[in-house]
Amino acid sequence: MPTNRSTTTGSLLAALCPDLRTALTRVGYDADTLLEVLGDAHAALGRSEPVPVRRAARAAGELGTLIRLLLLGDALPEREVAAALAPVEMDRAVAAGLLEREGDEVRAALDLRPLDTGAGTRWVLSDLDDSMRRRTLTEDHVLGVGHASLSLLRATPTRPVGTVLDLGTGCGVQAVHAASYARRVTATDVNPRALWLAEATAALNELDIELVEGSWFDPVRGRRFDQVVANPPFVVGPGRVEHTYRDSGLALDGASELVISQAADLLAPGGTAAMLAAWAHVDDEDWRGRVSSWLPAHGVDAWVVQRDVADPALYVGTWLRDAGADPRDPATQARAERWLDAFKAADVAGIGFGFVYLRAIDGPTELLAEDLTHGFDDPLGEEAFRYFERSAWLRAVAGDENLAWSSRFVVDRATALERVYLHDAEGWAPEVARLHRGDGPRWQHEVDEATISLLAGMHADGLPLYDLIELLALAHGSDAVGTEFAADALSVVTGLVRHGLIKPV
Repeated sequence: MPTNRSTTTGSLLAALCPDLRTALTRVGYDADTLLEVLGDAHAALGRSEPVPVRRAARAAGELGTLIRLLLLGDALPEREVAAALAPVEMDRAVAAGLLEREGDEVRAALDLRPLDTGAGTRWVLSDLDDSMRRRTLTEDHVLGVGHASLSLLRATPTRPVGTVLDLGTGCGVQAVHAASYARRVTATDVNPRALWLAEATAALNELDIELVEGSWFDPVRGRRFDQVVANPPFVVGPGRVEHTYRDSGLALDGASELVISQAADLLAPGGTAAMLAAWAHVDDEDWRGRVSSWLPAHGVDAWVVQRDVADPALYVGTWLRDAGADPRDPATQARAERWLDAFKAADVAGIGFGFVYLRAIDGPTELLAEDLTHGFDDPLGEEAFRYFERSAWLRAVAGDENLAWSSRFVVDRATALERVYLHDAEGWAPEVARLHRGDGPRWQHEVDEATISLLAGMHADGLPLYDLIELLALAHGSDAVGTEFAADALSVVTGLVRHGLIKPV
C-alpha cells in the first residue's frame, strides 16, 4: 500500500534542518556567495577538479570549511566543522546521516548544495556521487542536481497554478522549484530513501510538500493536477533495474511510453505536463510515429521537442560512466555488451532525448513532434505556454476558416528577415530568404517573395488577412484570389503563427 510520508514523524534529518538552515544562512552558503568566493574556480566543480576549489576555499573562513566539507568531500577536524555548522550539534548530525566520523575528523555523508531555481537560493540534499571521490552507486542511490534535472527546471512552465504533481521526485529538486509557482505541491517516488531526502530538502527550505510513496501513478490515481512535472527513469535499455533513479525495469523506452500515455489522466481541464523523455530510433520507423502512438486518441494537445539523438555506443558508455562504472573493468564491459546486444536485437539505430509537453483539451488529440537540436539560450517553459495558446487559436481557425481570413496579424518584434546572395558571373544573385525568430527556440522559416510582401503589410491597424491576399494577388497580375493561391497563403500563415513569428491581434 502507498505510504503518505507527510504524516510520518521522527525523521532525524528533517528535524535537524532548522538548525542546519540557520548555519547555512549565517555562513553564506548560498548560490551567489559561492560564485563570488570561488570566482573562476567555480567552473572546476563541474569538471570534478577539487584542487582549484580547495585553494580558493582556504581563504574563505567558515564558508570555506563548508565548501571543502560539502562540495569536495574532504575529511576535516571535527572542531572546525562544528564551528562552521553551529548551532548544529555534531552528534545529532552524525545520527541523522548528514555527517560521518573518521577518528577526530568528520566527513559529509550526503551531498548538500545551494541552487538558485529562480526564486532565490534553495538547498538540495542527495546522495554523494563519484565526482570528487570514487564510489560505487547503490541501487537506491538518490541522484542530486544533474544535467537532466537542470534542463527540466529550465524547460518547465512557471506561470502560477494551483496544484503540481512531481512524479518521481528523487531528491525533490523539481518539487522545490514548483513550490515557487504553485499553491500546493505533491511529490511521489517508489524509492523510500528518495522520499527521506526529499522530506529533508523540503524542511531545509521551509516548504510544505506532500510526499507520497508508490510506483508510477498509483499513489495519486484518481486525482487531478493543474500541472505535472516528471523526470522519470527514462534511460533506454534492457528491462532491468540497476539504479532506481535511471532504470525503470521496462524494456527499451517503456518508461517514457508509460508516462506519456498516462500523464493526461492526471491533468485537470486545461492542465499541462512538462516531462523529460527518451525514445528509440528504430530502423525503418519514424520516431515521431513511435511517440505519437503512445498518446491517447482524445483529450491532449502535445508538443514533443527532440533536443538530441545519441549513437547507441556513446549512449551506453555515458550512462555506465554516470553510475561510476569504469569502462576498463571487464564487468563493465560485459554490461555494455549486453546493453548493446539488446539494442541490436530491437534494431535500435539511435536514442532520441527531449521534452514532452501536454495540455488537456476537449477534443481529438493533436501532436506536433519536431527537432530542436540547434543551440538556443532562452528557457522553453514560457515558450510551451505560448505554444499551447497559439495552438488553441489554430484549432479555432481549423473549425472556422473565416476567423483566419478576417483576422489581422502583426510580425513579432523578434522576427528578422535574412537574405542570402551568392556571387555568380553577373554579380550577386539571390539564393534564399529566411525569417528568423530571435528569441525562444529561434525558429527559422525559408520564405518566398510573396510571403515577404504579405508580411510587409501586416500591422495591428492594418488590413485583414483576406484583403492582404487580394492585394497580393493583384500585384501578381490576378483579378481574383484563386483557391490554390489562398490555400498556400493560409498554410504559410498558420505555420508562422505556430512558431510565433507572426501573431493574430
